[in-house]
Amino acid sequence: MNKNKIKLFLVDDDAVFLKLLQIEFMEQADFDIETFATGELCLKSLSHRPDVIILDYYLDGVDRDAINGIDTLDEINALLPDIPVIMLSAQDKIDVAINCMHHKATDYVVKSETAFLRLKKIITTILATQKLEKQLTWYMDRM
Repeated sequence: MNKNKIKLFLVDDDAVFLKLLQIEFMEQADFDIETFATGELCLKSLSHRPDVIILDYYLDGVDRDAINGIDTLDEINALLPDIPVIMLSAQDKIDVAINCMHHKATDYVVKSETAFLRLKKIITTILATQKLEKQLTWYMDRM
């Protein structure tokens, strides 16, 4: 894997949407992508250390007994709290977005025609912030 590539996990039970999202990100040369249809599969692969995770809210389309996106988010935060998780859902309800933020999601995006552009902007912001934090830490360590 190219060290400059951003390791991205895409987690969604909607196979068509997951594939479309994967294709959109693959067209960007700077992403190394792994896709998962359930939260359980994502959690089993956290040792691959993704830079960012895009996680569907419901996640019960493949397996009705699968853990939902919020429970998956909670597990990710318990295991690797520094990994930014962007929640993604068809739910255009403020209470759903607020719930995600209460569970420490980095951001919330509604599935729409502009979802990919929003996701890309959020990821760019996350990575820029992380880079600035590293530079600031480096600078503060030398003072």
